[in-house]
Parts: sequence; C-alpha cells; structure tokens
Amino acid sequence: MLEFLETGWEKPDEGIWEMRGPRRHFVHSKMMAWVAVDRLIRSAEKGGFTVEMARWQKLREAIHEQVCRQGFDADMNSFVQYYGGKYLDASVLMMPLVGFLPPDDPRVIGTVKAIETHLVKNGFVGRYTQDPAVDGLPHGEGTFLPCSFWLADNYELQGRHEDAVRMFERLLEIRNDVGLLSEEYDPVAKRQLGNFPQAFSHVGLVNTAFNLSRSSRHKSD
Repeated sequence: MLEFLETGWEKPDEGIWEMRGPRRHFVHSKMMAWVAVDRLIRSAEKGGFTVEMARWQKLREAIHEQVCRQGFDADMNSFVQYYGGKYLDASVLMMPLVGFLPPDDPRVIGTVKAIETHLVKNGFVGRYTQDPAVDGLPHGEGTFLPCSFWLADNYELQGRHEDAVRMFERLLEIRNDVGLLSEEYDPVAKRQLGNFPQAFSHVGLVNTAFNLSRSSRHKSD
C-alpha cells in the first residue's frame, strides 16, 4: 500500500464525491495522500516502526508543494476543486483540520471567505460549485451536512467562536426527535434528505462539539 502511494497520488481520480465526469486531479484527494504520508512519518517518529524517513519526508514535501502550487487559484484567493479549475469545493475546508495548513494561513482564510460567499445557501454549506458538465448531476441537491460542520470547525480554529456556535446550533436544530441527522438537508423544504442516519454527519457533529468544548475549556483555564 505504501509503495502504491508513492506514485498513485499523482494519478487523477473521481474525488471524495465520486464525480461522474472524467477523472481529475482533485485537491482533496492530493491532500489526503499527504495526510497518509504525514501520519506514517509521525508514527515512525514516535517509535512505532522504522521507515526510510528521508524518502517519505521528501514525498510529503512534494505533495504539499504541488497542492499549494496547482490547487490554489490566486485570482479567486481560494483553493479550488481540482487542478486548473475555477470551481469551489467544501472538502478543502479539511486542510486546517488535518494539519495540511494552519487555520490562520492567508490561503485558508481566503478559501473560507470564498466558500462563505459562494457555497453557503440559507445558512448551510453546499458540497461544491454545481455544474452538470462537471458532475453529471442536475442542479438543486440538498446541502451536505458534514460540510457545514467543517465550516464551523474552521470558524473555531480562526477564533470566530460566535460564528462557529451559530453554525453548530443551526445544525443541532435540524435533528429529528431522537437526535439523528441524515446525509443532506433541504433548507427550503426544511427536511432531511439522503441516507439516514448518516455516520459521516454524526462524526462531524462529534468533532465540532469536541472543538467547541475544547476551546471553552482553554478559555476557562
């Protein structure tokens, strides 16, 4: 698996959303390849096992450099969905969450601003800029709930605590009577859509709750 990663990360794929269009060099996919290498290095540094450290450090640096160079659009001041594209994708909100870039990096701040401006509709975050020519889907899907949790996490990491709490409470309000969430939400019809219950949504809820509570503990200390 590790040997595959050394060359496999350079290949185009369908991305986190399993796009129906042609394979592309999705920024999120490259970033997660970086995460795999980074975690390998961190585990080795802790003495879990032995690896050729210089070899994997070189790969980690190469992936990071390429993503920052080809995945960021200076004109949009934002990371984009795939190399050379002009579309936004909420999955890149994971960058500071996985340690790819610090939350106060100007490129991360610009990306959050762009997603706030173009992907937030009726208080919730859409997955990406919709275009039938790119994803093969018609317009009008619901908002994918994990994306809103990722935005709340970014708010918290950037010190925008009140914005984070507002987003989190908005998400809590749409749970059903036993506290469960689906995959998507239609803020106009006010109903949950897609797979139900959706583990991905609940993982987002737990992570955001942890981030908010951790911040509160630090402030009390």
